[in-house]
Amino acid sequence: MSLPPILSDRLRLPAVASPMFIISGPELVIAQCAAGVIGTFPSLNARPQSMLREWLTEITERLAKHDADHPEAPAAPYAVNLIVHKSNDRLAEDLATIVEFRVPIVITSLGARHDVNEAVHSYGGIVLHDVINNAFARKAVEKGADGLIAVAAGAGGHAGTQSPFALVQEIRDWFAGPLLLSGAIAHGRSILAARAAGADLAYIGSAFIATVEADADNRYKQMIVNSTAVDIVYSNLFSGVHGNYLRGSIEAVGYDPDNLPQSDPSAMDFGTRETPGPGPKPWRDIWGCGQGIGTIDAVVPVAEVVARLSDEYTSAARALSELLI
Repeated sequence: MSLPPILSDRLRLPAVASPMFIISGPELVIAQCAAGVIGTFPSLNARPQSMLREWLTEITERLAKHDADHPEAPAAPYAVNLIVHKSNDRLAEDLATIVEFRVPIVITSLGARHDVNEAVHSYGGIVLHDVINNAFARKAVEKGADGLIAVAAGAGGHAGTQSPFALVQEIRDWFAGPLLLSGAIAHGRSILAARAAGADLAYIGSAFIATVEADADNRYKQMIVNSTAVDIVYSNLFSGVHGNYLRGSIEAVGYDPDNLPQSDPSAMDFGTRETPGPGPKPWRDIWGCGQGIGTIDAVVPVAEVVARLSDEYTSAARALSELLI
């Protein structure tokens, strides 16, 4: 099955920048789209809720100006991420705003719902749902998702434990629609490998944290530059759901990364509510990150990251072509 135009046209790379809680804002999204990858942000990053309309206005107006100024290289589309979990008391308002702005791509997480999908489909938008296993993938498609994001082992933040090869293969056995792959993708070779494994697009997060435009603490960005895969810790302590975090950020708040207790799943915290109180909090103080960061050696503008990935991808494709001759 070929990709719908919204997921294929205007892309410099077959890649989507993943929506990162707190970190992804208008500056990062606009830079990603202008550079040629699909830029995204979680609706919950715009706080209070009324700010979501301001963000969408800014993004659409600035991307339109970019296209007018650069007709030879129009921007890639953008997407908004919705947390579809019962803890998100903003879901109805955020969805209404998304429909009002006719957001072209909506990424749903932590639940799949017919009504959300139907609302996006009402104006011609498409829905991508992130999953960590094949069972969740089937449920998402049954409820109307147009495409899937396979979140495999090594992905930043909330991540699964399955090998990307196993997860993509199981999904591709029955699903021919748009499929994205997430998990330790921070090099152009990895984008090519994702496509060779059966995914249509790579889903990239951590590589965009260490950028000038990312709304992240400078210590966070530098920690990514200084870290490698061995510095990633997988734990459910901080949000109630297993995720990958930077070891240095765990140590900085007084925890021993090698002796973390298990969390009570009933105390899940997805960042859906504003809780600025005392104590370390996931994402704000405990920094999510994927295992692919060994290739990141400096904090640079988004355009440089995309240019690097593009050059690496082209070189890897050329090398593979020569190998197969």
